[in-house]
Amino acid sequence: MGVNLSGRNFLRLLDFSTEEIDYLLKLSKNFKDMKRAGVPHRYLEGKNIVLLFQKTSTRTRCAFEVGAMDLGMGVTYLDPGSSQMGKKESIEDTARVLGRFYDGIEFRGFAQTDVEDLGANAGVPVWNGLTTEWHPTQMLADILTVQENFNYDIKGRTLVFMGDCKNNVARSLMVICSKLGMNFVACGPKDDMPADDVLEACKPIAAENGCTITLTEDVKEACTGADVIYTDVWVSMGEPDEVWAERIERLKAYRVTKEVMAMAKPEAIFLHCLPAFHDTNTTIGAEKAEQFGITEMEVEDEVFESKQSKVFDEAENRMHTIKAVMYATLK
Repeated sequence: MGVNLSGRNFLRLLDFSTEEIDYLLKLSKNFKDMKRAGVPHRYLEGKNIVLLFQKTSTRTRCAFEVGAMDLGMGVTYLDPGSSQMGKKESIEDTARVLGRFYDGIEFRGFAQTDVEDLGANAGVPVWNGLTTEWHPTQMLADILTVQENFNYDIKGRTLVFMGDCKNNVARSLMVICSKLGMNFVACGPKDDMPADDVLEACKPIAAENGCTITLTEDVKEACTGADVIYTDVWVSMGEPDEVWAERIERLKAYRVTKEVMAMAKPEAIFLHCLPAFHDTNTTIGAEKAEQFGITEMEVEDEVFESKQSKVFDEAENRMHTIKAVMYATLK
């Protein structure tokens, strides 16, 4: 029986089977091939979507907007100051209103319960563009990038996440690796490991798909023989400035350096969901360099700019994978 995701919400990858994730990845590749060949694919002409952003973004907004327009849809963007959701109007009421105007709703914000409430009340597909707990659309882009670099043969390969392993990206990577048969390694301080409930949910999935989950504080143990080294910023949007000093001190041992990449396989790739603090060419980067004497944070500039770095392929793939999610749930 073929995969049918029509009318489904896309809120977290734990809700999707291996077969369904594979389908979305293949659909993403098809859309990417069509985009690059200049083949029109306005399959959702006449539909409209709305983007609800509590947290700003470059890649997420652009990926949804361009992807939707490629599919022939109209797009409304509501930034953090353009909606009454959660202020004068409850999330449930907002969902019921927008569900009558639009064919699909994207949400990027803080609490997972917010996007779950939208999904339960909108009556149209709701897509999670990021919450504090999960980042499912990013994962599809990450894995498509891995597939492209390993001839679409990823089962049994090893992905290492370095740094704050309890964040939404690391949690989501553990899920998708478990679903697709990739070994997942979380490498960071003991107190920054994925929550027990996520770990317990993923263990049987990994066992079923013949892969492993490893938690370690040892960089050499984690990265030796790895296929993918992945990291993320040490302080997320919305966290207070007071956490920077402690976070830098705690995580600096898990910076991705050329020495770390040398531990991995020669053909290993580096991934980062962006933006990245790999130099001082940003306001925050320059500020933290002056405050703490640190010019590179989670990744060395030499690694970020190396041939092993596939971060901009990964960023482009957000558009193709998001397009696949929208098409699959709205067709």
